[in-house]
Amino acid sequence: MHRRRRTALLLTAAIAAAAPLLTACGNDAHPGAAAVVGGQRITVAQLESRVDEVREAQRATVPDEAQYEQVVARTGSLARDTLHGMVLDRVLHRAAQDAGVSVTRKEVQQMRTGLEQQAGGAEELQTVWLQQYGVAPERLDENLRLQLEAQKLAEHLGTDTGRPAFWKALSEASEQLDVDLNPRYGAWDVQKSSRVDARTPWVREMTAAGTQQTA
Repeated sequence: MHRRRRTALLLTAAIAAAAPLLTACGNDAHPGAAAVVGGQRITVAQLESRVDEVREAQRATVPDEAQYEQVVARTGSLARDTLHGMVLDRVLHRAAQDAGVSVTRKEVQQMRTGLEQQAGGAEELQTVWLQQYGVAPERLDENLRLQLEAQKLAEHLGTDTGRPAFWKALSEASEQLDVDLNPRYGAWDVQKSSRVDARTPWVREMTAAGTQQTA
């Protein structure tokens, strides 16, 4: 359980990790897209649907309105974090394909069964993944596949998921897929294979202008 949960933490750690802010380079070439990965669009509607899944699950587990509002406040970056996960899923899948690594449905089910036993049941496992990783119950199998792909890719590379060799493979996949995020959600750092907040040029320009006027 420790190794598996450490992997899950690793794949979400990049969301919260401190990273330098990048200048937004997106444009209107892909209207309606939250991101474009390998020429395939992740639409804003798809992203919002994923966020709604998490919010609905959170609401179901926290019936008290005041507590629910606290949960929402603590997960204010849910849309950006969810998009990060959706993009990383595709990047990791590409890296795994390039390495000839695959995950079967049976392997996912075996992992889920083991985790359910250790968590104390299916509902308990769903609650852990929802609270700790922002994964809605209906997306649990997808997330476990992601964890298994990461583990098997690291093993194939003769390393583990915390080592540079693993992230180098993801960086190469990010570059091949030419990840492009809508500036509304930040930018994609190819080297870190992670979403980062993006400073919008006009914000800096307006701030500088205001400073000059008040000087």
